[in-house]
Amino acid sequence: MPLPISPSEADAVAVSPGTALQQAGPLVSWFTENSSAFISGLINILLILVLVLVLRAVVGRLITHGVKRMVASHQRISQAKARARANSIVVQKSESSGDAQARQEQRAMTIGSVLRSIASAIIFGVGFIMMLGEVGINLGPILASAGVVGLAVAFGAQNLVQDFMSGIFMMIEDQYGVGDVIDVGDAVGTVEDVTLRVTKIRDLDGGLWHVRNGNIMRVCNMNQDWANAVVEIPLDYSVDVSHAETVIRASISEFAEKSEHKAKILEKPDLSGVVGIGNGSVTVRIIVKTKPGEQWSLGRALRGHLKGSFDAAGIAVAYPLLPVNGSGAVKQG
Repeated sequence: MPLPISPSEADAVAVSPGTALQQAGPLVSWFTENSSAFISGLINILLILVLVLVLRAVVGRLITHGVKRMVASHQRISQAKARARANSIVVQKSESSGDAQARQEQRAMTIGSVLRSIASAIIFGVGFIMMLGEVGINLGPILASAGVVGLAVAFGAQNLVQDFMSGIFMMIEDQYGVGDVIDVGDAVGTVEDVTLRVTKIRDLDGGLWHVRNGNIMRVCNMNQDWANAVVEIPLDYSVDVSHAETVIRASISEFAEKSEHKAKILEKPDLSGVVGIGNGSVTVRIIVKTKPGEQWSLGRALRGHLKGSFDAAGIAVAYPLLPVNGSGAVKQG
């Protein structure tokens, strides 16, 4: 059997349709008054979202196109420098041209990726703030808080920001890349990895240096454009310099014509002459302009070749007779 209901409960349950409409009246009137603003705000948000996506795509294409043009311009400059060299190397195709092109493409991809990421963060951030404004949120406190947070991050992570900025400019200017032999101060060796924050350098002893890009104040790149193999020979003080220079010129000319060395030499080897006298020796200097990275192997090979020529011509190499420091030290010129 159903439970009995009191009269008050019956009145509360039995609500007429007119009373329900009266209770829902404020909600209906609010919706009626604000429906146009709500629909307008929703449309504005959709327009902002579409505009952000379109702007992101356009900026991404512009960045990609600009980076490709920059890399292509750098390649044309490098090719123009190569054409201006000696005729002996104009007809030769650089063995590392494929590696250089791959390096330029990798550099373009890295720079483009970084710039696109920065552009995306800025565009989407501004779009999100504009959407919050359409919803009716007060942006003043948000912008003030963001400014304070940004200032705190800038002070706390200024070294990190400096590393990233240095890395970006280093890549844009192509100061060095993977495989280059560089001197950045304490670390001298071959670059194994380059990021926006750290450069990894493997030195001659096999040690791996992790150098922050912000700490690199100057760079000596020994693998860019061309290099010099400098060989200094200390001849015995009693040697006839004229005869020795004649033997040296014939020896270095023979050396430059060998097939295993000819492709690496950019210009005819140059005998600078006597650059030092002292310590029982007469020092002569030979300079050979080579392709980048070949100066060390060519220098070693040239020293060995000169040793054979000196032995055949009876030219003696000096033995140190005087101390390195003091009045008898070798004076370089």
